[in-house]
Amino acid sequence: MRVLVPLQKIRATARWRADLIKLFLPRGDAKSLRTAEISNWTGKAVAAQRTELDELLLREELDKAGVYILTGADPHSGLPLAYIGEAEVIRERLKQHKTKEFWISAIVFVSKDENLTKAHVRYLESRLLAEATQAGRFTLEQNQAGGSKLPESDREDMEVFLSRVRQLLPVLGSDLLIPVAQPAAKQQTGGTLFCRMKGAEGRGHRTPDGFVVLQGSTAVLQERESAKKWPYVIALRGKLIADGTLVQKDGFYRFTKDVEFSSPSAAAAVIEGGSANGLIEWKTEDGRVLRALDEGA
Repeated sequence: MRVLVPLQKIRATARWRADLIKLFLPRGDAKSLRTAEISNWTGKAVAAQRTELDELLLREELDKAGVYILTGADPHSGLPLAYIGEAEVIRERLKQHKTKEFWISAIVFVSKDENLTKAHVRYLESRLLAEATQAGRFTLEQNQAGGSKLPESDREDMEVFLSRVRQLLPVLGSDLLIPVAQPAAKQQTGGTLFCRMKGAEGRGHRTPDGFVVLQGSTAVLQERESAKKWPYVIALRGKLIADGTLVQKDGFYRFTKDVEFSSPSAAAAVIEGGSANGLIEWKTEDGRVLRALDEGA
């Protein structure tokens, strides 16, 4: 993407399918306060880090009704944590969240034509909570919202609004609604890969950010001697056991959900209970190793 920087302000555009996404970076920094719009859409997004909260609160967009997403990490477990909310005046609600310790970034979605009502934003909040729960990347701080009943035409409008939110979140640096096991990733050469050891069987595939092990896969109960030389394996397995991702059943640990790892080797190490070369341990059903697939062999 080509970017020009006049007077520390950037106006950039990027193609997302058939839509034109417009990003405006007031400080010329994609990590700082920024706005995003999509051609022929009446909505608008504003994103900022917590350190820029005072500047964010001065934005005129926050006078309106909308939904917002706060993301960060649980101060106790270190796991990704998110809060999804709605308000008729976003500014006043965000001020109330100054007391929440965990969040480090905020993304706000409003309508430029001011057509969002309380019922609309409650509907959007409920739908966002449901999709974020299903995606499973973040723990949500609040329970499922009750939502609101809307006329059929309004529901359709809000579903279109929600589709734009899905498009903009990754552009603004959030993977809140992206499923860990994306359907497109499963179309990799070789299909689903397997990692087997002592009766345990992991099933998974590469993702844009690493490697996902699919729900229902199993891992050995006992760590191998090599784990003592690589304590990260023990720590990672312990974390997955503690948060309920790995549960003991029928002589193995079973994955209760899809889990994305930073690499094929990290995924294989958890399944095998010790250090592992994921490029060799992950194989197709007919025995081709991941390294051969990567090399096109």
